Amino acid sequence: MSSSRQRLRRLKKLGSYDRATAYAILDDGLLAHVGFADGPQPFVIPMAYVRDGDALLLHGAVASRLQRALGSGIQACVCVTLLDGIVLARSVFNHSMNYRSVVAFGTATAVTGAPAKRVALERFTERMLPGRWQDARQPNAKELAATSVLRLDMHEITAKVRTGPPDDAEPDLELPVWAGVLPIRVAMQSPVADTGTQVGLPDYLTDFLRARDV
Repeated sequence: MSSSRQRLRRLKKLGSYDRATAYAILDDGLLAHVGFADGPQPFVIPMAYVRDGDALLLHGAVASRLQRALGSGIQACVCVTLLDGIVLARSVFNHSMNYRSVVAFGTATAVTGAPAKRVALERFTERMLPGRWQDARQPNAKELAATSVLRLDMHEITAKVRTGPPDDAEPDLELPVWAGVLPIRVAMQSPVADTGTQVGLPDYLTDFLRARDV
């Protein structure tokens, strides 16, 4: 049963309250926008995330506004959107976009202790690039102490997905206007080595790129 705050009011046919659908979208994304109120002022902060079961892991500097505010237990709203295409209709009114999105509501608790933080940061690193955690230098005690990790439990979650061609009104179908979809795909490109890098591409990065036809 959906609550009033997560219930879709517009284009309900595009929505779903199924967690498997929402989790599949979250697992395809890397960037979330996290909304919260710090006193009377609302904020929306873009940040990396990784899904951990029914929760999202977020990390940042201990002194950051978001980490302090969410760590106090206030309500937060997280949105992830994957843009798949621009939908060009015969009428301006029916132009749209194909997308997959998730909006989740919940509260966060701090992940405490160096071992637990290390596990969370390993998940972040491996989410970005499998194999990277064992290759790069891992956080030392000072870096772990300066890093705040939050586990945001997703109490309520809604997915919304649009796919397919334009939805033109029948009278517009005879207009001499090109209509269709411009697909959008986020793709990896060839890596660019940092100045002074002393080794070649590691095998795990080569395999990662090969799997994506880079």
